[in-house]
Amino acid sequence: MHPAELLALFDRVLREEARPDRPGVLVERCGGVVRRTAAAPEWSGILWSGLDEAGADAAIARQIGHFGALGLEFEWKLYGHDRPADLGRRLRAAGFTPGPEETLMIGEISGLALDTEPPPGVRVVPVTDAKGAGLVADVHERVFGTDGSGLRRQLLDRLAGDTDTVVAVVALAGGEPVSAARMELVPGTPFAGLWGGGTVEGWRGRGIYRALVAHRARAAAARGYDYVQVDASGQSRPILERLGLLPLTSTTPYLWTP
Repeated sequence: MHPAELLALFDRVLREEARPDRPGVLVERCGGVVRRTAAAPEWSGILWSGLDEAGADAAIARQIGHFGALGLEFEWKLYGHDRPADLGRRLRAAGFTPGPEETLMIGEISGLALDTEPPPGVRVVPVTDAKGAGLVADVHERVFGTDGSGLRRQLLDRLAGDTDTVVAVVALAGGEPVSAARMELVPGTPFAGLWGGGTVEGWRGRGIYRALVAHRARAAAARGYDYVQVDASGQSRPILERLGLLPLTSTTPYLWTP
């Protein structure tokens, strides 16, 4: 599929036509935006927007009013091709704080190089219980320097009731967790999202991250998915390109806090 067609498919299926993925989550179209509302600590935010210069500021104000009335922090997930072209500036003027820019990358699984295995002495273990969720949270804290308790709770909730929507793995060197990642599946769509991949310092550069990407992509294919998508940092983008994923556009999280 041509990159422009692939990006259009992503926009339509995962953004504009997004559906609730969990009980208690509300996904609705409000004017020119599609928003996801969920009780904290679940993620709330703007999934898609189709705005013009005349109506953009009013649409932003309506979303601040909606989430503000609920006392919820929310994220406006802005993509490089979203319009109007100055939407990022408008969000900053409305009180949003931008996070690091990443690259949306998508790969058709059948065309990816998935024969990668972890290095000697490292094994990839599926996460199926509280112990495994704790290991993922531990790696998350060591790699990203942020609290992993919310991720642990989220994984436990998914493993208890939504096992068709998440796959999590941890790489062990002996008994030490040295890398971890998860994959969020979107039933009814051809896309599986790869999230949270990280390797602790001292174990990087040995092919572990690449092996976890390949492992999750094979798992997605086994479940009938055609594509994997990643919000890639500058560090992971070259690895993903070597595996065959295509960079399609930028993505920047804009956060608003009550």
